[in-house]
Amino acid sequence: MTAYEKIKQKLNRSRRYVFERKDFADIASYDQTGRALKQLTQKGLLIKIGHGLYTKARPSTISGKPIPAKPGGVDAIVSEVLKLKKIDFTFDDLTLKFMNGEITQIPASIKFKFDNRKFSTRLQIGRKIINEKDRSTEKRV
Repeated sequence: MTAYEKIKQKLNRSRRYVFERKDFADIASYDQTGRALKQLTQKGLLIKIGHGLYTKARPSTISGKPIPAKPGGVDAIVSEVLKLKKIDFTFDDLTLKFMNGEITQIPASIKFKFDNRKFSTRLQIGRKIINEKDRSTEKRV
């Protein structure tokens, strides 16, 4: 079995949706892992969301292009990345009020608050960008 096949098999068996490159260090060498992840990205089974970070993908029913496969969308992926990296985070005030039932207005997007010094990796999932060069916690494009 090739490194590509082993990594693909590990992805299919896993319940997680976000992976780091180092998660596959036990399967193959650094270069082999990189080539396999690149192939999986080109085939639309993974999306690269940051330096060494990938998420499972599925084809869009509208465009056919790869989109994140995680239920809950982009915000759920960002939450999973922050938990994976063991970064303490909270939500903005509007989201917290909605989650606590204080308001009925549904926020258009969830904004995360966390310490940028502990997590400085730039994440881009679709149009949502976390940790842009100006170090803001979120920026819409």
